[in-house]
Amino acid sequence: MRNYLNFEADIKKLENELDQLKDPFDNDGITEVNTDKITKIQKEIDNKLDTVYSNLNAWEITQVARHENRPKANFYIENLFDDFVSLSGDRSFAEDKSVIAGFGKFEGKSVLVIGQEKGEDLESRIDRNFGMMRPEGYRKTIRLMKLAEKFRIPVITFIDTPGAYPGVGAEERGQAEAIARSIECCMSLTVPIISIIIGEGGSGGAIALASSNKVVMLKNAIYSVISPEGCATILWRDPKKTLEAAEAMKLTSNDLLDLKIIDEVINEPLGGAHRDRDKVLENIKSSVRTNLEYFKDFDKEEILNHRKNKFLSIGRNKGFINQDKNINNLMINIKLKDKIIEKFSNINKTYLSIVTILGVILTLIILLN
Repeated sequence: MRNYLNFEADIKKLENELDQLKDPFDNDGITEVNTDKITKIQKEIDNKLDTVYSNLNAWEITQVARHENRPKANFYIENLFDDFVSLSGDRSFAEDKSVIAGFGKFEGKSVLVIGQEKGEDLESRIDRNFGMMRPEGYRKTIRLMKLAEKFRIPVITFIDTPGAYPGVGAEERGQAEAIARSIECCMSLTVPIISIIIGEGGSGGAIALASSNKVVMLKNAIYSVISPEGCATILWRDPKKTLEAAEAMKLTSNDLLDLKIIDEVINEPLGGAHRDRDKVLENIKSSVRTNLEYFKDFDKEEILNHRKNKFLSIGRNKGFINQDKNINNLMINIKLKDKIIEKFSNINKTYLSIVTILGVILTLIILLN
């Protein structure tokens, strides 16, 4: 059963008409297929899809990113990786089903795969907590990322979450600390990390697994610090102003690529990833292959510096003031730091000497009197 978004009303009408034409029997049970009309309507559908999807605004792209038929992380894991072995538990509290994590092989090479999974139907979505990870989920991924680093295995993450779970239990178990630890772990790893935003990349729940060497997005995915509804409620106190919020937040793939927050946009089939799963699967496979090949000859230090420099560069070109492009200027020079410390140390010694002399003079004055 197809599900249509509000702006796809004309497409829905045409596809319903096409389905009726493809039915080999009419009302009287007589076989009759008008191939010419089928071809004509199919061409109309393609033209309409091209027109609609080439002019989507930010809020409409958000709706496509949330489409219930959109391929989820589990689909990509099952079809991209061989010999995948799912691993469970954070060795502290429990298993978090909203994240699938384990080791597998991509074109014969071992990789760690982490995917935020929303679920395909109501039952699985409830079981997966709609892709909203709890602290134990982040702690599980930290455990596995450190294990991958130990054996020099690259990490691939699939991001698709409205955000980290905000429940009372999650907060009591240290949700903020778990997210911070996950970001710290991603930033400190000496193996390459490639993050693919396949749907929603929401808030800290996404950045916890997307602090990577390469962040790539599907064309109709979104990536933002908050949902458009949440932003509209806070800024305008009106959740209906989602379009204004979505436009202002620059959450689409094209905007984020322009701001250099992400590194690559993966094209989707006409009408969104849910219309041709095989095509989007092939596009993601090609991107993963290219990015893994890019880091093939990097050593530990180069991988770490690549990731640090990537995040230090964000906002340097599109900010309020122009900044020097030399990333090294953003970090304190070690020799300069040592000189500053030595200078202050000398100043302290000088002041200490002056205070000591003054103390001796004052003592002598008191004794003489």
